[in-house]
Amino acid sequence: MSHNGQPPRFAPTAQDIEALALEALARLPAPFTDHLHNVVLFVEEFADAQTLKDMEIDDPFGLTGLYTGRPVGQEAQTGDAPPTVHLFRRPLLDEWVETGVPLDALITHVVVHEIGHHFGLSDLDMHVLEDMVAP
Repeated sequence: MSHNGQPPRFAPTAQDIEALALEALARLPAPFTDHLHNVVLFVEEFADAQTLKDMEIDDPFGLTGLYTGRPVGQEAQTGDAPPTVHLFRRPLLDEWVETGVPLDALITHVVVHEIGHHFGLSDLDMHVLEDMVAP
């Protein structure tokens, strides 16, 4: 909401999405945050065409987030890029509008899911972690 109680006139920016994602990461408990120092967060408008093709996703609005990298516990290899979490702004905003889920809760959901891949968590474990860090 803006300072006058009216809804914002512009869609949240990539910086707004990043701030919400960083807030969600900050709410993770210490055993998790201890292993996030090398994870890089990116906020982009959409996934690139090659990523969508590789994942067999036809609609660029069909991917809200992506984790790439080796999960914790897997030995790093020479030449490995740092693990990354990509958030895709436009698909996130569409889902936000379509579902009515508060944006901070949606961003938390996607961030926890992608970070869950970093830790090799099951879907059930990801839901438990998400409940722990819900805004």
